[in-house]
Amino acid sequence: MADVETTPLLRNERPAAPNHENDSDSEAVPETSTLGRKIGWSSAYILVISRVIGSGIFAMPGVIIQNVGSPGLALVLWVFGALVAWAGLVISIEFGAMLPRSGGHKVYLEYTYRKPRFLASVMVAVTAVLLGFTATNCIVFAKYTLFAFRIDPTDAMVKLLAMGLLTAITVVHGCFYRTGVFVQNLLGWVKIALTIFMVLCGVAIVFKRPNTVPVWDDPWVDSNWEWNTLSTAFFKILYSFAGLENVNNVMNEVKNPIRTIKSVGPAGLFTACITYVLINFAYLSVVPLGEIKQSRELIAALFFERLGFGHRILPIAIALSAAGNVMVVTFSLARLNQEVARQGFLPFQKLLASNRPFNAPLGGLIVHYIPSLIVIVLPPSSTVYSFIADVEGYAGQFFALAVAAALLILRRRKPDLHRPFKAWLPAVWLRIVLCVGLIIAPLFPPKGSSDVDFFYASYALVALSM
Repeated sequence: MADVETTPLLRNERPAAPNHENDSDSEAVPETSTLGRKIGWSSAYILVISRVIGSGIFAMPGVIIQNVGSPGLALVLWVFGALVAWAGLVISIEFGAMLPRSGGHKVYLEYTYRKPRFLASVMVAVTAVLLGFTATNCIVFAKYTLFAFRIDPTDAMVKLLAMGLLTAITVVHGCFYRTGVFVQNLLGWVKIALTIFMVLCGVAIVFKRPNTVPVWDDPWVDSNWEWNTLSTAFFKILYSFAGLENVNNVMNEVKNPIRTIKSVGPAGLFTACITYVLINFAYLSVVPLGEIKQSRELIAALFFERLGFGHRILPIAIALSAAGNVMVVTFSLARLNQEVARQGFLPFQKLLASNRPFNAPLGGLIVHYIPSLIVIVLPPSSTVYSFIADVEGYAGQFFALAVAAALLILRRRKPDLHRPFKAWLPAVWLRIVLCVGLIIAPLFPPKGSSDVDFFYASYALVALSM
């Protein structure tokens, strides 16, 4: 049984990293996980939408408006962010349909960049272990839970509650596989219902009290067009759209994987884009602009206070939505960590790659648990949310650039390879150009203060060091 559990999912028999291009076409054949194909379209959709609609829309708008200065510029960035997210999504769909294996970007980079040997594998392994954490949503869960019960959100209380959530989810996914999937699906639908409710409330307020907040009189006032400021705001928007390719990480467990991947991601993007724009309009129509800029991660809490009802139950619903996001991210990253362990890039290879003793990826969950716990404990909780989002966003640009370039390389190297889906070429180049622009953004320091209390480019230094 142990041999079956620790066999690499990417190929039945192969060395630690591929090195022969003529042997690689077998990787385009779908494989089934030892856990079986249990994820249908609805579960795959929830896997995407629960990953995408996490704490971002409940916490990021206040930080973004504070960064860029005006609601008009913030809304433009949200719409442009959806366009860029679509460009990245079609790249992932082409790769996922062409190479329908679990592992996501790890599979695509290894398939394309075979020399120097192990380069792609080590790069993915290091990033998956060091940057594959869910601390931000754990912190949002803690802050909104404490807000709902009117408890003073001290640094110690926030960290303790965040650690408790992370530990509980690790235990559930590691010991009770089916229960974990059921709970994350349930929380996903709770999240969708909550976002619909918030949009309807905002629309109702606008029609009932159209002149309550005069923010639309001059939506461009105080706009900050500095590239560094725009880039950090854009990192947060991309963070809010992150996860559209979440199904790519668990393709071996998806029923009808190629058909599913071609439709689930676009459905998730459409849902997220419409939801994000409407909720931003709701925030801006209900909460005064000055309060939005001061709210940071608690903008949704101010929104509910202005509505005059749901002071407790609605912040709890947001906390549960953040918890659902943690469950989904943990679920998918655990599989990626197993792939890293199977290739020998982690110690205790057999233990971490095994599904024993509960037929669940407990080893991969532990690998995810440790860096997430460290990130929760070490930095101050007041600025950690923005900082982590910037670190993840900056590091993600290198991977997005590598994946987009890999697509162009494979089209030239293997034009006859079967591609059930082809990304629009201008979309690929849009993603490449934006990645380069965001990577060089730290070279342009902001004239004023940044969104953290320390060196403005610390996020870039941390990301590069990893």
